[in-house]
This record gives sequence, C-alpha cells and structure tokens, in this order.
Amino acid sequence: MLTTPPPPPAGPGPAAAPELFAVLEDAAPPGLHFLATPGVRTLLTPGMSAVGDALADAYAQGRFVCVLGDAGVGKTFAVHTAARRLGELLPLDFRAQPAPTDLRACLHKTLKLRGEAPADPGAADAWIRRALALKPRIVVVEDADRMSASCFEYLRFLHDDLPQGLCVVLIAQSRGERHLRAQRMLATRTAGWPFIWPLTRDQVPRAVPALHPLWRSVAPGDLQALDARVADGCLRRWVVLTHHAQRALATTGAAAPDQRLLQAVADKVDGGRRP
Repeated sequence: MLTTPPPPPAGPGPAAAPELFAVLEDAAPPGLHFLATPGVRTLLTPGMSAVGDALADAYAQGRFVCVLGDAGVGKTFAVHTAARRLGELLPLDFRAQPAPTDLRACLHKTLKLRGEAPADPGAADAWIRRALALKPRIVVVEDADRMSASCFEYLRFLHDDLPQGLCVVLIAQSRGERHLRAQRMLATRTAGWPFIWPLTRDQVPRAVPALHPLWRSVAPGDLQALDARVADGCLRRWVVLTHHAQRALATTGAAAPDQRLLQAVADKVDGGRRP
C-alpha cells in the first residue's frame, strides 16, 4: 500500500504564510533554471521546503531519501538547490535500463577517478569505495524507478560498506513510487519520502509573480486561467510560459503582457488547443 500523503489544502496555514513562496536569492546553482530563462527566481515552495528538510536529515545520517512528484513540479531543481547547501553532489547519468556495471561506470566518472572504470567489478568497487570513504557526498539518481533490483542492491552494498553510510537521493515520478516501495532494502535505510505537489490554483497568483517580475501586472484571474489551460501548477511549464512571454514582449515592444499577448503565448505553448 502506497503512503503518499493526500493532496495539500488549497492554501497554506497561518504559520506557513509569511515564508511560503519567498524568493531565495542565489539559492540555485548557475544554469539550473529550466531554459536558463533570464530573471527567473528560486522560490521557497512547500515542495522545496520538504525536500530540503528530508535531504538534510538523510545527509546527516548517511541514508537514502526518495523524492516523488509529477513531471515538471521541480523535483530535480529542489534536490540540487538543497544539496548545494550541504555538500558535494554526485549525479548519476545512465542508460534507460541500467545494470550495476552502469552504476559503477557512472560513479567512476563522477568521482573523477583516473582512466576508465576497471572491467573487474571487485577492482572497480575498491576504487569507488575508497573515494566515497574520503568525505560525505550526495549521490543523486534520476528516474530511479527504472533501476533493477540488482542496482538497488548495489547501492545498498555501497551504503552498508561505508562507516558513515551514504546519502543517496532517488528521484522518481509519482507512478514510480510503487517500484521504489517494493525495494525492501529502502524500508530501513530511508530518511524520508517527500512528495512535491503542483501549485494549487489559489497559490498561482502569489507564486507566479514572485517567480518572475513580468507577471506582476497580470490580473490574478488571468494567471489562474493561464494555469488552467497550460501549466496545471507545474513550475517548469510556467518557466516555459515566461520564456515565450519574454520573446513576445521583445518582438512587440510592449512593456507588459496584455490579453492578446497572453493568448498568443498560450497558443504557442499548447499548439492552439482551447480549454
């Protein structure tokens, strides 16, 4: 049985209101914002806060953390932003159906070990274990639900072999949660399972103008209508909208988006689909 929490309420509680969607200056690593869109800022979303707390615990304890959510809600962004404040990140980039050999090769490369990864698994592991033992690091695995049981066992082997443990972040879309929950080794080695939700419709008028100043002049109702048509609360889609709105403003010479420009941007993003 999955234990993903129920959807959040439409708005934040009184205690969270002063801090929710605050702009975090210089919080994100350079180039991390989608499309490298100028002027996009890092917001303290509920998901960002949840991932930051869970990752801090996992890093301190040398344990796993599983970050879940739909595409475009900011899972990878939240992990990289939070990890920047903690320690060195080791992102693993492997093929669609990885084997332990692929994980070894990725770790060898990411750890900047000399030459190619040894063909002998024992020799490769000796190099990797020696490097990981030097200092705490954060291993990040995207699309972790694509990994086989043998890959999970390999990560368990590295985690259990190190005296300080190993902080491993497993990122997966919502549909991959069942696969991660089925890995018994995660049950006792995981510090948290933060879930990142899309923005609610009520949160959009507060979050989007903080995301980028060009949306400040757009009426809250228009932002909500645009969200309903194109973005569905996903910040990545709002960055795409921002990118196209910037280009449209530059082309027309307008100072701020009007109804016609918003319509044109929405048509461009969704191919002219009507709500």
